[in-house]
Amino acid sequence: MIQKLHAFVWGPGMLALFLFTGVLYTVRLRGFQILRFSRWWNATAGSLFKRNAGNEERAGGISHSQAACTALAATIGTGNIAGVATAILAGGPGAIFWMWVSAFLGMATAYGETFLGIRYRKRGREGNWISGAMVYLEHGLHCRWAAALYAVLCLTASFGMGSMVQANAISETFELVFSTGHVFTGILLTVLAGRIIAGGAKKIAYTAEKLVPVSAGIYMAASLAVIIVFRDHLAGAFGMIFRDAFTISGVSGGILGVAASRCVRYGVARGVFSNEAGLGSMAALNGGADDGDPKLQGQWAMFEVFFDTIVSCTVTAAVILCVAGGELDTFRGNGAALINLCFLRGLGSLGGYTVSVCVSLFAFATIVAWYYMGEQAASYLGDMTGTDMTRAYLAGYLLCVFLGSIGSMETVWEISDICNGLMALPNLMALNLLVGQTERPCPGQGG
Repeated sequence: MIQKLHAFVWGPGMLALFLFTGVLYTVRLRGFQILRFSRWWNATAGSLFKRNAGNEERAGGISHSQAACTALAATIGTGNIAGVATAILAGGPGAIFWMWVSAFLGMATAYGETFLGIRYRKRGREGNWISGAMVYLEHGLHCRWAAALYAVLCLTASFGMGSMVQANAISETFELVFSTGHVFTGILLTVLAGRIIAGGAKKIAYTAEKLVPVSAGIYMAASLAVIIVFRDHLAGAFGMIFRDAFTISGVSGGILGVAASRCVRYGVARGVFSNEAGLGSMAALNGGADDGDPKLQGQWAMFEVFFDTIVSCTVTAAVILCVAGGELDTFRGNGAALINLCFLRGLGSLGGYTVSVCVSLFAFATIVAWYYMGEQAASYLGDMTGTDMTRAYLAGYLLCVFLGSIGSMETVWEISDICNGLMALPNLMALNLLVGQTERPCPGQGG
């Protein structure tokens, strides 16, 4: 029953709605994410290379880059490693091309939901910002029941996808590499996560700002090292992507692989190679930026999608196709085995340890960032009911971290994927109806 519901929620209709929303916002922004690449790059990642440019912290708030790192912590995860392998095995190398297409459309969607989230954001009972999809569902679309539904689904997904599943990935990795017991790992993760998230939004943002560059840097360096070893196969790898994307079998494997089959259902749903544009998470995770410039933070959301999919997932795909491009049929859907083999062939035992470390760092960053998103949903529901739900949510979230470390996650995966998909429905409805309220960034300015 759960599997059938999962397949229905993440069926072709859902993916068509995602793509339609991306096209709609691309038209609204006049292709800003593509035609004005240098503008939004200089306003976001490019500004980090300038002294004190757009990265000042203010009392009680967080900077633009910290908000962006928190969002990246939630989106960049284990899926960017093993998940890309699964996408290739399910949809063929051409699936990567259609991932790029959906990502460029998703950049516009991410801008739109971030803009609306900041435009309608409000202070919660504890003084924290509430800027998720709930706020523009209620105050923009005037649909309070949909806002409450979204908040409940967000809480459910955070306990599963954000907490239990990530903790389980770390626990399994620690047992395999370091022979560490699940209970010990669970206690360690619970204490570490508790110390960080109890410090509030500022502590979470600070941790994400430090952890994301380190984990992404390690993974990128290891991946590039493998690609250099197999550099003679690089041209052929990209040739496979473009050739397979435009053949009859490739289109069915590529488009359907990223829009209708396992490539999307187990990719977008699990955050496998997804950037989460359209789920509403960008609105919640980017909304804490202190000065509240929706145009500038919206461009940071564009960068997050770009880095998550166009950069990170492409690097993973290059590793796979350079090392094992001719052996894909032998893995039968086992993406984790495929990516491990590639790094072992490229870097020996060091490659296996590197993948394990990156999986653990990515998963822990996701635990911290998903709490921040779920806390906003708890704050919203608390304001609606006149109760303080954040403390109970904190206790429940940490309990899920521990339980995820010691239990089996198959059913939790499925239920969390379904909640993610159901979250997207009210959010995409609001994005389509509120598209006229989204303003395009000024072409000649960062914001």
